[in-house]
Amino acid sequence: MTESLIGITILLVLVFLRVPIGFAMALVGGVGFALMRSVDAAGAMIGSTVFDTGLSYTLSVVPLFIFMGNVLAQSGIAHGLFAGADRLFGRMRGGLALATVLSCGGFSAVSGSSLATAATMSRVALPPMRKFGYDDRLAAGAIAAGGTLGILIPPSVILIIYGLLTETDIGDLFIAGLLPGALGILLYLLAVIVTVRLDPSKAPEVGEAVPMTRRDTIGVLGTLALFVFIMGGIYGGVFTPIEAGGMGALFALVLALAIRGLDWAGFRSAVRETVLATAMIFAIIIGAEIFSTFINFAGLPAEMVDLIYEMDLSPWLVIGVMVLIYLVMGCVFESLSMILLTVPVFYPVVQQLDFGGGMLSNPDDVLIWFAIVVVVVTEISLITPPVGMNVFVMRSVIPDIELMTVFRGVFPFWIADLVRLALLIAVPWFSLALL
Repeated sequence: MTESLIGITILLVLVFLRVPIGFAMALVGGVGFALMRSVDAAGAMIGSTVFDTGLSYTLSVVPLFIFMGNVLAQSGIAHGLFAGADRLFGRMRGGLALATVLSCGGFSAVSGSSLATAATMSRVALPPMRKFGYDDRLAAGAIAAGGTLGILIPPSVILIIYGLLTETDIGDLFIAGLLPGALGILLYLLAVIVTVRLDPSKAPEVGEAVPMTRRDTIGVLGTLALFVFIMGGIYGGVFTPIEAGGMGALFALVLALAIRGLDWAGFRSAVRETVLATAMIFAIIIGAEIFSTFINFAGLPAEMVDLIYEMDLSPWLVIGVMVLIYLVMGCVFESLSMILLTVPVFYPVVQQLDFGGGMLSNPDDVLIWFAIVVVVVTEISLITPPVGMNVFVMRSVIPDIELMTVFRGVFPFWIADLVRLALLIAVPWFSLALL
């Protein structure tokens, strides 16, 4: 256990020194394994990890879903989702903010990326809200918080990576994310309604409807069809998540061409962004696998389980401590790094916890429930200062908004996320009911 703690400490120091997380994990894991075994054993372990990860058929789903999301982002489909959502809420005070949350949920459901959702919706939703006199705090908060939905509502790249790290069925993880994702949207809508009720000056009286063209209508219907096609096929057992990724990418490309929303420059940009994101994710996964091998060989997870049994700690107390660790780490780490750093250490411990029956009597169900809890905590980190990746993404797209303005704006949504987190921990039904 001592070797593991020394390794984690060195890793944190390297991360704070701005060494890329993937390389830092690979370095610490490789050197640590070599010191405990031998240089030859470490070389063999690293080589097999790189080879197996690079040729992993399961990981092929990552670039497919990323490409699907990038194509939709380039096609201008987000405007149609925003205009369509405005048709539902446009007659209410704060209707554009409500429409922003709903359209963020819809866009993130097919893009699978929180950062892409925040960047895209900043361009689409902020100008109309400013035009009609919305307070910048409410407008920016709705976009930055709404973007966080992208890492939970399937297809979610974060859930895919969690499934790979824990060998949990990715299709089951996608299905488990549906109800918590819908709950997140509902609580965000409630946060807007309460904010506007408490301070009507943050949103004007009912304004003009956002124009919606025939192209927008086709895009919205196509996007809904794409989501139903992917989730319906996975839920019905018609095809695997990997096959869904391939067909979804093709569907998105055909849809973007059909509405004439994708030119050659947009296609090249989608491909380029997909290659860069995939390379980054693969590098981090390889580093995480090397670090995980070192941690497991050093015996940290097994010793943590023994310690929990010796101290006779309640499983719920253990989960509570893990959640607090995530909330603290979320202040300084970005989401993917946090997942890859902690899940290899935590999931063997969670798998051994005895929750006394009920919906958490099956260890596989426990891992699925824990995945949703972890992802929701990670969502919170995306809008938590001082890092708040979604806040910084939005600031890069709309540079005339102050960071503190956005952080103040996301506060009601941050509270809504804490309520959702408490509900998901206390009531596992939300995560496991559809399985």
